[in-house]
Amino acid sequence: MRLILLGPPGAGKGTQAEFIVDQFQVPHISTGDIFRKNIKEGTDLGLRAKSFIDQGALVPDSLVVEIVEARLQEADCENGFLLDGFPRTEYQAVELDKVLEKSGVSLTAVINIKVNPELLVSRAVGRRICRSCGATYHVKNNPPLKDGVCDKCDGELYQRSDDVEETVANRINIYVNETSPLIHYYEERGKLVNIDGEQDIKVVSADIVKALRG
Repeated sequence: MRLILLGPPGAGKGTQAEFIVDQFQVPHISTGDIFRKNIKEGTDLGLRAKSFIDQGALVPDSLVVEIVEARLQEADCENGFLLDGFPRTEYQAVELDKVLEKSGVSLTAVINIKVNPELLVSRAVGRRICRSCGATYHVKNNPPLKDGVCDKCDGELYQRSDDVEETVANRINIYVNETSPLIHYYEERGKLVNIDGEQDIKVVSADIVKALRG
């Protein structure tokens, strides 16, 4: 399975990414994680990315593509991957297609989790994250067994400072504007799989499996 996961902030991407990785035994590839790893290891790509980040500038698309391409060539991606946070633009999508074509493979599907923006704001405001392992919860939809404590590692749960209504609404608007061309791009190529993200978490997971396995 060679997959891309799309979805606005608060759509439950983190939860579904964990499920997909477990279900299909593929690595979860986040561009943020790749950047941090390359910078920490002092690779050429990492140092080049750091030079932009340190200036407060966006890392150029061409360099982002290079970093992702290098990651996809690692052994654990031989049987597939789940890309999260990439591509973000149509240019990146086109370049990703070229990268995969060079390897003689193609995308299996692009999973697009759809949720009404008003519901997304409510979800984000109720989100809680573990300080230790990064697991995510929601005070109403997916609460921990013990209030304020992570089920997985007993770490402390906290609310992100940017999980407030106005900030969340702005993030959602930016996401919609940025990804609309991307969604159209994959829709035209028959790769887009729309999933109703307003359902129960387990139902969303089941719908993803059903769509991917036919």
